[in-house]
Formats: sequence, C-alpha cells, structure tokens
Amino acid sequence: MNKRICIIGAGPSGITAIKNILDEHLEVVAYDRNKDVGGNWIYNENESHSSVFETTHIISSKTLSQYEDFTFDDFDKTVSDYPSHDELRRYFQAYAKKFDLYKVIQFETLVKHCELTNEKTWEVTIEQNGTTKKELFTDLIVCNGHHWEPRHPKYPGVFEGEYLHSHQFKKAEPFRDKKVLVIGAGNSACDVAVETSRVSKKTMISWRRGYLILPKFLMGIPSDVFASRLRFLPVWLRNKISDITIRFVTGSNEMYGLPKAKMKFGETHPTINSELLYKIRHGKVKPLKDIERFDGHTVHFKDGYSEAFDTVIACTGYILRHPFFDKDFLDYSTGDVPLYLRMFHHQYKNLYFIGMFQPLGCIWPGAELQSKIAARALAGKWQRPNNIEALCKREITHPHIKQVKSPRHTITVDYHKFMRDLKKQLKKKYVSKTV
Repeated sequence: MNKRICIIGAGPSGITAIKNILDEHLEVVAYDRNKDVGGNWIYNENESHSSVFETTHIISSKTLSQYEDFTFDDFDKTVSDYPSHDELRRYFQAYAKKFDLYKVIQFETLVKHCELTNEKTWEVTIEQNGTTKKELFTDLIVCNGHHWEPRHPKYPGVFEGEYLHSHQFKKAEPFRDKKVLVIGAGNSACDVAVETSRVSKKTMISWRRGYLILPKFLMGIPSDVFASRLRFLPVWLRNKISDITIRFVTGSNEMYGLPKAKMKFGETHPTINSELLYKIRHGKVKPLKDIERFDGHTVHFKDGYSEAFDTVIACTGYILRHPFFDKDFLDYSTGDVPLYLRMFHHQYKNLYFIGMFQPLGCIWPGAELQSKIAARALAGKWQRPNNIEALCKREITHPHIKQVKSPRHTITVDYHKFMRDLKKQLKKKYVSKTV
C-alpha cells in the first residue's frame, strides 16, 4: 500500500501539517468537524468546538505567532500586535487558500475511532452527514488540539445558580447586572473577569494560589518580543530575569489583594493581561481566596468570607484527550506525555502528534516545524533515532522548565529552546543513529 496519510483536524496545526506533507508530494486526507479551517479560532456564538469569545485576542504577539512560510506581513501588514480571533481566522483561511489545502480537507466530518489493525495500517472510522464509514491509511497525524474538552473544578456542595465553563462563555452581555464569580487565574479567567466587569453588577475572581500577571507591553514593545531578546541565555537565567522584571513592573500581588505569587516565572503557565490589575484597583473586579464549598447560591471561601452569586464561570482549563483512541491503547488525559520532540511515540512508528505542546508563547510556529520534520520522515528523508524510547522518557525526566505538578502542566515547553531543538533536526539531512 502506497503512503496514504490521515490528518485529524484542520486548525492552525492541522493546516501546516497538510501543507508540508503536500510539499513532499504524498497523498493526504484531512478531516475536520468545522465548516472551514481555523479550529478554535472560528468564533461561534453558540457552544461549539471553538473556545474563543467575542473579544478574544491572542496572548502572544504577531511577531512570534506566525508561520515562516506565510507571515502576517504576507497576509496583511495592518494586523494588530495582538491579533483578534477574526484576524487569526482570516489568516489561517488565507494560508489554506495560498497553498491550495482545501482540496484534501473533508469538513463537517467527525473522526469516531482510530485503530491500528496491524503494525502498518490505520482503520479510521468517520461520520459524515449521519453516515459512518471506514477508511484505511498507512499513517496517522493527530492535530485535534487540546483546548476543547473542559476541565471542571470539584468543590463540596452544589451551586444552584447559573454555572458554566469558560468554553461556554461567548460574550459579556448575558451577564449584565448579575453578580458573577470567576474561578481561575489563567488567561481565560482574567479575560472573562475583565469582560464581565464591564456590564455586571459585581465581578469577583477566586484564586487558589498566587500567579504572576504579565503586561502585554514592556517599554512599548510586546512583552514576548521584549523577552525574546534574552533567548540566547539559558532557560533558568532567562526566567529569573523575567521574574525580577515582572515583579518590578507590576509590584507585588498583595498590593492588589491577590495571593502572593510564590512560584517563580515559568513554574506555571504565565497569565498575560494588561487590564485585570487595572480593573482590580478601580474596584471593578474583586479578588477572593480559594473556594471552600457551595451552598445554593452562596459560595463559601477558605478565609471565612461568603457571598451569594447569580453566576459562576469556571475557567479551569481543559483535559488532554483523544476520544478516537481506545483508552487502553493510548490515554494522555491524566498523566505524563512521553513523546520525543512532543510528536513521536516510541512504539508506533506511523503515529504523529502535531501541536500537542504548550509553549510559553504561541503553538503554531512550533507546529509548523514539527510538520516539516513529520513530512520529511514520511518521505524517507528523516529517520527516528534508534534510542527513541530513552528520548521519550527523557522528555519527562528532563523538562525544559520544572513546573507545578498538575494535569495542566504535562506538555509545557520553552518556546525558544523548543524551536531551536526542532530547527536542529531540520538541518540534518538524514538521521538514523542514536542521538
């Protein structure tokens, strides 16, 4: 059987995988549940695969959030420093048109099941327009993303008001004149707190621990671009300098009534928001401690404070899941993710993961480089190292950054180091020995 490659997903990672595999003149078929390319960045007022809301802007700058093969300047020189979801959607769709990717993508298609029937063939079950059928492929590339299945917090008691996850949050207007409690300290939580505070009767935000809040600009420059000037330094030293800079620029969390940030920069995913601290000091958002329990509409907190709310919005992240795999075959939802270069499984040579990592920065520049490596591997121009099992284990024992041990921090990489590692592989014409 000649190479026939299946790609699951036509979001930012999926389209660059398609493009680079087509560059190697290989047969590829891609499936996506949406009606167009763009993944999470296709805004929909109704709950859907998309996780963006009406006013979402990316938290990394356009400079460090673009494909090398098709930059934002190639697309539209007027794109903002931090592009909106609509700018990004149009960018991804322009990418797909430029490289003629639509011809191999089947939209409104759900991948139901993937089974490795022997060591060489994947049987992929898909559903289209209510009809189920099976297709055979030599190779499988997974690009289904990791921001689509909500992770819900667990607290004693029951909240009897309106409860939703940030995945369901689409716009602020439905929360006008309501008392809103936002749970979480990540980027979604801070964004939701800021947006609801514009119309709510009261917005409060509950943190269980202290986090560093990074501004979007430093000295008039996007903060990630500013930090990238230190990319030549070791990760630990770069993070130490970033930690000192952030604390100097914003002051201590205690000045805003927030829990002290005990972790240093990099030990948790950074929260990048220039408005939350402003809203707190202007009395529009009130910080609260961790939740003790729910009791009807009343929420009790661990410091003894309690208050009644109309709405609770849990911004508590997502579960890393691949529902099309049997759990006894592969399950990364609760534990470590031992993949070499965050893409190669030690045992299954015809299985690839693209974009399944969480950088301290943007995902798809790294996904583009992963895709180039995968394409070369499929074309026989790059070969897995002989000691790949040991390298997969090393991904776990020697992470780029030592972070808080939690399901939220199993796939973190340092943006600049990861990009260097991938580019190093692309410089090798053929790899067949132990590395």
